[in-house]
Amino acid sequence: MLRWLSIAGAIVAVDQITKFAVVASLALHESVAVAPFFNLVLVYNRGAAFSFLAGASGWQTMFFIAIALIAAMWIVYLLKRYPREPLFCLALTLVLAGAVGNVIDRIRFGAVVDFLDFHAFGWHWPAFNIADSAITCGALLLLWDALRTRGTEPARPDRPA
Repeated sequence: MLRWLSIAGAIVAVDQITKFAVVASLALHESVAVAPFFNLVLVYNRGAAFSFLAGASGWQTMFFIAIALIAAMWIVYLLKRYPREPLFCLALTLVLAGAVGNVIDRIRFGAVVDFLDFHAFGWHWPAFNIADSAITCGALLLLWDALRTRGTEPARPDRPA
């Protein structure tokens, strides 16, 4: 369990360091081209993924903090319960790190700091951050783990393999 919590802590640290650097370096909505398809930009997201509920009157901040803290407690319980499931634990660790990283932002700023802006042909993907990336990768690994384990039933002895 300590290994998983250490990994989560390292991801949270990288997430917070990058956010600190962006907040210290860029003005709100300032964009710096890094590559023809990638910019750094400072935006604050008061909502959830894709700015869901960003326009709400402010109640959503405490709501998202509460959901993330409940999820973090559940994840820690699952990490303790399934220590011999490395893919499952890695996936949970990534989700935990992302949730904690974004909760820190919500507590500090009342919003999540987003700064990674990928774009092509004039279309911009919504800006995101390291914590969001960790959550997304963790969710994909959870899906992969669920699909992978369902197909691993041993062959019945009366049937050829």
